[in-house]
Amino acid sequence: MAGGDDLKLLGTWPSPYAIRVKLALAHKGLSYEYAEEDLANKSELLLSSNPVHRKIPVLIHNGVPVCESNIILEYIDEAFAGPSILPADPYERAMARFWAAYVDDKLLAAWATMVFKGKTEEEKLEGKKALFAALETLEGALAKCSDGKDFFGGDTVGLVDMVLGSHLSFLKATEAMAGEEILRSDRTQLLAAWMARFSELDAAKAALPDVDRVVEFAKMRQARLAAAAAAASNN
Repeated sequence: MAGGDDLKLLGTWPSPYAIRVKLALAHKGLSYEYAEEDLANKSELLLSSNPVHRKIPVLIHNGVPVCESNIILEYIDEAFAGPSILPADPYERAMARFWAAYVDDKLLAAWATMVFKGKTEEEKLEGKKALFAALETLEGALAKCSDGKDFFGGDTVGLVDMVLGSHLSFLKATEAMAGEEILRSDRTQLLAAWMARFSELDAAKAALPDVDRVVEFAKMRQARLAAAAAAASNN
């Protein structure tokens, strides 16, 4: 490990929040130990490392835990040498944080409503509309942030690439389940090309879960939620 640093990541395989940490560690060329957590039976290490939120991911660096995925990404950027994750310019850095938050706040919420949280077909349709609107907004952000280059970070991936990229397997799984394109070439041409480039990165191939496995996971979760809703309505 770089500089004798001891790194351990606590996560779960489908978690986009853990996936983005894996992407950041690979970006810096860091090796680490990975521990898969069972969220139904959380380890003592997880509970003691993140006693406030009791959630993954947690990066443990030389015995000291760092929590919350985007905070972990910034910590990795500041603590280790190598290619930058955040821009050096203060304004560009602020914009990267803004769009990373947008992905998690707007795109993820819309996707979750479409796939999991929508209780009626009308609610799911509203989630779908909000997802497409968020993607069109990110299309404009990519055009501005990339300045005609390959990634949100310019010539190389940066914070926004990692945050959005961490959701790609779920977006592709949604396409497979819905039978239609989510990143449509007619409305989000730049994002569609970005997704193709990002998916070919060695770090992405290593970190992103298999789409078929994600489809199976999503269907199982949908079934559990439907069963829970049916049980609640009968009480």
